[in-house]
Amino acid sequence: MAITVTDPRPINRAEEILTPKALAFVEELHNRFAGTRNELLAARASKRQRVAETGKLDFLPETKDVRDGDWKVAPAPAALQDRRVEMTGPASPAKMAINALNSGAKVWLADLEDASTPTWANVIDAILNLRDAAQGTLSYTSEEGKEYRLRTDAPLAVVVARPRGWHMQEKHLLVNGEPAVGALVDFGLHFFHIAKQLVLNGQGPYYYLPKMESHLEARLWNDVFVFAQDFLGLHQGTIRATVLIETIPAAFEMDEILYELRDHASGLNAGRWDYLFSIIKYFRDAGEEFVLPDRASVAMTAPFMRAYTELLVKTCHRRGAFAMGGMAAVIPNRRHPEVTEAAFEKVRADKTREANDGFDGSWVAHPDLVPTCREVFDSVLGDKPNQVDKQRPEVSVTAEQLLDVQSAGGQVTEAGLRLNLYVAVAYTAVWLSGNGAVAIHNLMEDAATAEISRSQVWQQIRNKSILADTGNTVTRELVEKILAEETERLRTEFGDEAFRRYYQPASELIADICLSDDYTDFLTTPAYELVG
Repeated sequence: MAITVTDPRPINRAEEILTPKALAFVEELHNRFAGTRNELLAARASKRQRVAETGKLDFLPETKDVRDGDWKVAPAPAALQDRRVEMTGPASPAKMAINALNSGAKVWLADLEDASTPTWANVIDAILNLRDAAQGTLSYTSEEGKEYRLRTDAPLAVVVARPRGWHMQEKHLLVNGEPAVGALVDFGLHFFHIAKQLVLNGQGPYYYLPKMESHLEARLWNDVFVFAQDFLGLHQGTIRATVLIETIPAAFEMDEILYELRDHASGLNAGRWDYLFSIIKYFRDAGEEFVLPDRASVAMTAPFMRAYTELLVKTCHRRGAFAMGGMAAVIPNRRHPEVTEAAFEKVRADKTREANDGFDGSWVAHPDLVPTCREVFDSVLGDKPNQVDKQRPEVSVTAEQLLDVQSAGGQVTEAGLRLNLYVAVAYTAVWLSGNGAVAIHNLMEDAATAEISRSQVWQQIRNKSILADTGNTVTRELVEKILAEETERLRTEFGDEAFRRYYQPASELIADICLSDDYTDFLTTPAYELVG
């Protein structure tokens, strides 16, 4: 084999996952598909540059026949017919995996991406936990002796795993001396070890596909699926994929993405936070009209966000696919009843809007929110498993509506700038410690929300934004000053040892990427170089 494992035992039982046959499969995936992946990443950059020069995106003229055609995706398998509540969270550690499976949600998005720091130990532990879960043996005992077991009194959540996006690499697996493609490592190890067991369980290998920017990237995933199913001798269509529409170029190719994956497609998801990040990233140097207000003031009811979600529902249901709602970032706090009550009300309002718009289900980030989301969708769905029959012929969305960032209203403030810098450093520090999701100020932050925070800072410096609450202009010097103050605040909150190990490096990284003349496409790319 031409594949090398730099650390063959990052955790106990790693040898059960890093077997010669599994590694050979990953190597074959890399050799077959990495070249196309590299070409598609290069195409992303060149398209972004063209769009930035004009400030315009549009639906593709060359795929008009696909948009106009009368076709549908393959019918959903029984296990994915009802997705009214989806719990999201990392598959490592085992305790969190068990809690997610036991949560009462219909589906668990087992996240190897934005909610998981891709340390080598986390990557292998996640696959091991998912395999144990499929075999019914997953358990955990805490240091205090508390035992966690898979429930037997009610159904477990159906697992839909999310591998890393196409842009990430895996430095612990080298193929011909080069890092393997992270997405192919995650998919390859999961599929090789678990797919057949999932089929025996009456389910199947189901995936969420993140960060795609074009139907050609979806075509690549479809090619991977076809090869993988043939390799293991599984029927074509055994794999089912839900695509996150969380980049602005992908919003213009929803039909085309479903079409490329039509034998394997299950639906689309409104990945709202990454979508906002993508808008900032894509139009970061296209002028003030693309400067979003403070993150907290961008509501899903803003016209440009309504255009995005309504187009998604219409597209999915026209094609027989599920439309999945996005993440409500607010989370309860069991020590503060007033915070919990406010979280429940915000989630209820958010999920009510989605259910009434035609979404077939939605995401929550905390087990305590599962009943609230379920109650809302129960009231709309009744005995039906979904509402794919709710067509939206009245919806007609233009390119101008999708790009009408100014419709968000709101203002850019120094308070928002300060919060962005605090969150960017605080989240990055936790990410560097090995945890990809963390509650900050009663909001669940993952890589997507941190990406918004640091990208807004870069964009505001570039556009010399005027802060509505102080009248100050956003400059490098102002950002340096506020960043130093927020970093010191974090030192007092978390202590010198944690500060030295995680918060100081995080602050230095955020300074580098916010103050650089060149924009960093993904925060997690340089951060990955700082973890094991």
